[in-house]
Amino acid sequence: MPTDIVVPSLGESVSEAVLLRWIKNDGDQVSVDEPLAELETDKANVDLPSKAAGILRQAKKAGDTVKVGETIARIEEGTGAKAPVSVAASAQATPAAPVGTSAPVATKTAETKASAATDDLRPSVRRLVDENKLDPASITPTGPGARIIKEDVVRHLDEQKARGSSGNGAPAVAAPPLPPLAASPRPIPQAAPAPVATTPAPSSALSSLGDFDATGIKRVPMTKIRKRIAERLVQAQQTAAILTTFNEVDMSGVMALRAKYKERFSELYGVPLGFMSFFARAAVVALREFPRVNAFVEGDEVIYHNYVNLGIAVSTDRGLTVPVLQHVETMSFAKIESEIKRLAAAAREGKLGLQELSGATFTITNGGIYGSLLSTPIVSPPESGILGMHAIKERPVAVGGKVEVRPMMYLALSYDHRIVDGRESVSFLVRVKDALEDPARLMLEI
Repeated sequence: MPTDIVVPSLGESVSEAVLLRWIKNDGDQVSVDEPLAELETDKANVDLPSKAAGILRQAKKAGDTVKVGETIARIEEGTGAKAPVSVAASAQATPAAPVGTSAPVATKTAETKASAATDDLRPSVRRLVDENKLDPASITPTGPGARIIKEDVVRHLDEQKARGSSGNGAPAVAAPPLPPLAASPRPIPQAAPAPVATTPAPSSALSSLGDFDATGIKRVPMTKIRKRIAERLVQAQQTAAILTTFNEVDMSGVMALRAKYKERFSELYGVPLGFMSFFARAAVVALREFPRVNAFVEGDEVIYHNYVNLGIAVSTDRGLTVPVLQHVETMSFAKIESEIKRLAAAAREGKLGLQELSGATFTITNGGIYGSLLSTPIVSPPESGILGMHAIKERPVAVGGKVEVRPMMYLALSYDHRIVDGRESVSFLVRVKDALEDPARLMLEI
């Protein structure tokens, strides 16, 4: 009996999705729980597994918008074996290869490699390959496990453009030598060559967008995630009274502690000791003292939390994603670092689950990794606060009546002034600063 494959519930307030791509082709044999397709929602990319074993019959095309509960495929009973071909027909259709050659084997191997390369592409890489009509088998992979990454595609496009601009590659025919000039008493002045107008080669970022029209414009539909980001940021500006306060922190203590123990930490836990775990623990300590920064406004009520679900903003090809560390107050430094590494990798591959993208009560964003010195982050509703980290820069500061050069970072706290007062916001940021400048306090939580 056939089994319908329907779009499952994709989380609260999500009613539709885009069928980003089919992982399995129409007519393929599939097994139970094997991923069939990838769905894109305004929160995450989700793999749709098979509910039964059999033959896949697709009802929707890649790129279609589908609604929750809608049937997009059917699994029919059977083995999926193709009809047998007679020996005579096979011999007539396929010419015999010369003795001593292995053309059929080579062809099969090439097809297998091309299929494997195509199936293993990440969503962002696949879109870039499809937009430029590239053959994945012709791209040299440099990613882990011989996997094609975005940089490989961009490099391949640049190489194609370079080959195209150099013509057909045929050697130029040398012009016959001119007869020697008669001796002249003085050199003949040479006219300066006229400047030639050239068009600068497009950067790799522009190349990844594909072809532009004759007016130099290319229109690309916004992804569902990008549209959702835009809606939420506008909502935050229109519904909350957002204000930002700043402070600066001397990172000497954290950097010294990290330099002393990072190798041992990595050996014990298999993850590097970064800065984010220090900021996460400092935020937990401060949020316990100022719970309204960790609260929500809902109608005429304030909803407090006795836990911290910490959102960590991650930049991806599809836009800003905020995976959530659930109950970060219970996590050790090693657990925080390993979860951040796992969630960041899943975010960039578009493989975050819906539960990993929801429920944040407070967020940290780090513009410093891109060189930002100062910014005013926007609070994401219904949260009431977001902490902005920035670049660490050596600056002269007064220490004990003397001027010293210290690694300094500006911190920014944007908050909803409807429930968080100025005194609380400033005191919260000072508490974070004190904890970071004396990191031993983070271990003792004092």
